[in-house]
Amino acid sequence: MAKNKTIDFQALLDKAHSDFPMYQALDKDGNVVNEALVPDLTDDELVELMTRMVWSRVLDQRSTALNRQGRLGFFAPTAGQEASQLASHFAFEKEDVLLPGYRDVPQLIQHGLPLTQAFLWSRGHAAGNYYAEDLKALPPQIIIGAQYVQAAGVALGLKMRKKPNVVFTYTGDGGSSQGDFYEGINFAGAYKANAVFFIQNNGFAISTPRDKQTAAVTLAQKAVSAGIPGIQVDGMDPLAMYTVTKMARDWSIAGNGPVLIEAITYRYGAHTLSGDDPTRYRSKEMDDEWVAKDPLIRFRAYLEAKGLWNEEKENEVIENTKEEIKVAIAEADKQPKQKVSDFLKSMFEVQPQNIKEQIEFYEAKESK
Repeated sequence: MAKNKTIDFQALLDKAHSDFPMYQALDKDGNVVNEALVPDLTDDELVELMTRMVWSRVLDQRSTALNRQGRLGFFAPTAGQEASQLASHFAFEKEDVLLPGYRDVPQLIQHGLPLTQAFLWSRGHAAGNYYAEDLKALPPQIIIGAQYVQAAGVALGLKMRKKPNVVFTYTGDGGSSQGDFYEGINFAGAYKANAVFFIQNNGFAISTPRDKQTAAVTLAQKAVSAGIPGIQVDGMDPLAMYTVTKMARDWSIAGNGPVLIEAITYRYGAHTLSGDDPTRYRSKEMDDEWVAKDPLIRFRAYLEAKGLWNEEKENEVIENTKEEIKVAIAEADKQPKQKVSDFLKSMFEVQPQNIKEQIEFYEAKESK
């Protein structure tokens, strides 16, 4: 060891943690706190964004009720994450490619997936995955973080074909602890591929608190290891989410490579409705603290102050959304039930003899 020389490891660590402030345009009361992050959206666009966020909250409520009635299968609640999901999506184009996780169904529907198909996907019906050719998206990924690796490949394809578009994908804070997360951002960064990666940091990977997952002070700083920009945004603030996302998209399609965005948000409900009980690991005080930061409350206050929103308009959106859901679930109910023989038929283009025998066996049982 060199004499009379020291290395201050703590100083190195402090420096690594110091460059990732949280960007915010609106405070929890809907007041502008950073004019530079207020986007140049028209009044109609602001109203449309609020409409989509209210639509998403109603979809969450009705989907929860349908799940408890046994009319939906898998469902991951989204209430609280409307800004991180819908305001970010609002910054993308239809030709941009969405690779969602299982909590990102609202963005997928807004990107063009019929609501009926989203319900069929929740039920595990194959018809929920038959996407129209012009829908630039893949079905929601169930494997945690795997969509990041897929996104890196799609992004490189967009770059090689010189497309003026990006791939965008989401995972949770838990997903950022997966190997696929780093592999995806590293590959995309190495090739300067067209991608915007989101971490929706809602505080818990199922029940594991974010501070138990990593020693990193922010998740945005994980971008440094891949040599790409990382930024932390108030994920309950729709204006900041839109502005930062739009800037990240512009940066990426200009040939600069991917961007990683950490959205600080909160899910009010369970991780999924498949057995998780958030009251076992979250306190009422914590829930109340985040409800006070609700993205709908702050955006509603902002729009009301501009004379663009009122209770009557919101109630109209709520009723229209309930009717849309009612029609979509009724359409899903009309879909023919799946049969074992159908699953077997889809396994091979040319059926081997053993599969043919099984198809005949099950078709005989199903015809009775």
